[in-house]
Amino acid sequence: MKKIVLIEDDVDLYSLLKYNLEKEGFGVSGANTGKGAVDLCLRERPDLVVLDIMLPDSDGLDICKRLRKHPELQNTPVIFLTARASETDRIVGLELGANDYIVKPFFIREVIARIKVQLRRPREAAPVLKSGELELDRSRCQVWLRGREIQLTATELRLLEFLMGRSGVVFSREQLLDAVWGNDRAVTDRTVDVYILRLRQKLEEDAGRPQFIRSVRGFGYSFNETRPRAEAAARV
Repeated sequence: MKKIVLIEDDVDLYSLLKYNLEKEGFGVSGANTGKGAVDLCLRERPDLVVLDIMLPDSDGLDICKRLRKHPELQNTPVIFLTARASETDRIVGLELGANDYIVKPFFIREVIARIKVQLRRPREAAPVLKSGELELDRSRCQVWLRGREIQLTATELRLLEFLMGRSGVVFSREQLLDAVWGNDRAVTDRTVDVYILRLRQKLEEDAGRPQFIRSVRGFGYSFNETRPRAEAAARV
């Protein structure tokens, strides 16, 4: 199921769009304000963002710029929905990185058609993920640490890629199960803990004091986007 984040301050229009998009088989989440829009996108990892420009607490143009600057969201398609209809407004919106610009009022079917057009276009992902001396090559399915290849199983690789590609975001065990194991519900929350331990044993200098994958008590796990290597070295 393709996921869409919808940011629209008109409650009635938001409900109408959400209803019709879900009828088309999309998963929809969103908000009626711009506050926390980037964080919402980081949590949901949508396939596309539908974004109003004139929000009560934010400027949709600014939100779009922030999405384009974030390494994990920069390739996510963005469609503006707005009452700003001038040629200048359209040009500014597209130059800031929007993939499409739809002026209100509009036909719902047109919006859905344009969304489908954007989702048919291939999205490029960064071929190599890096964090300090750790590298994950997506195209070759290889992991290197300090110049040495680390042998991972297919599931370990998927788990590391998911976390590493979203560094700093905390995921619950249930979210990790859905993202990495999908519909294989034979696995349990405990399975996530087992695979995290295996990754730590292969990647960490001290698995008991992990630097790459941190635990968040009472919630889950996160890839550490700022490994405290210098601090650790100073204590030694």
